[in-house]
Amino acid sequence: MGSRIDKDKLYAWCRIPTDELATHPDRRCNIKVFEDKEEVSKLAGNMMADEVIANNKAGRITKWILPAGPMGQYDYFAKRVNTERISLKNVFVFHMDELLDWETRPFPVAKNGKSYEGLMRADFYGQIDPELNIPESQRFFPRISDMDAIDKKIEEMGGVDTLYGGLGYKGLVAFCEAPTSPYFTITEDEYANSKTRIVKTNDDNIIQLSQREYGGLTHVIPPFAITLGFKSMLNTKRAIFMITTGAWKRTAIRMMLFSEPTVEYPGTLFTKYVPDVLLLADRNTALPPLED
Repeated sequence: MGSRIDKDKLYAWCRIPTDELATHPDRRCNIKVFEDKEEVSKLAGNMMADEVIANNKAGRITKWILPAGPMGQYDYFAKRVNTERISLKNVFVFHMDELLDWETRPFPVAKNGKSYEGLMRADFYGQIDPELNIPESQRFFPRISDMDAIDKKIEEMGGVDTLYGGLGYKGLVAFCEAPTSPYFTITEDEYANSKTRIVKTNDDNIIQLSQREYGGLTHVIPPFAITLGFKSMLNTKRAIFMITTGAWKRTAIRMMLFSEPTVEYPGTLFTKYVPDVLLLADRNTALPPLED
């Protein structure tokens, strides 16, 4: 499937100096650049805590879509919750995605690199004092047995308050990757209305995940996933992306900031449909991919 991205524009975006990104007149969303990853994690964790505090004081529930990576913000969030005794009893969490095996079945729930639910139960919920924690009935994980459940619940609740997420090197959010089939196309509008579904992991994503975590051992990367679709993810008042993994995300940042919506970088859909989109990046990740 051929690219429809204007290369001249893309190359120009990829040459914009880091310090000009936050105030650039052509940006489609906001960005804050920090010196290192820890500063990003700390700010995001504090934003989560402050959001719950504000909603609790106003007598409102808090509704989030959360990722199983990045994870650093959860350390800061849990510390504040436990120290300041912030009640999470009125928080509802919708989890973005889950890994599946080659038969499109979920792995056993465990902290083993193949179960996002296991990871979140250990490193998010597991850090929080049980007296303060989010009730089990308000934690929603995507299930292959009822793929419409989360979409229905989010619609029933009138959308969510904030989506906190990462961003893939080609702009994926959750496991909503760029469509790659040469035999059918998906329009931006169709993708924006996509539901929770089972997807095959793109080959390039398998390669980069294996290189990043397992020394290129592609065999251990789960080949399928269940993911929330954009219909639910775009039904949010605010989207905050934490992007701190270095050089391979630099182009994705520029696409988020400057590109019209395109399924080639699915994250760009947020800047059309969500009123408040914020990128949090460390300086290394926000450097220009191209230099004159």
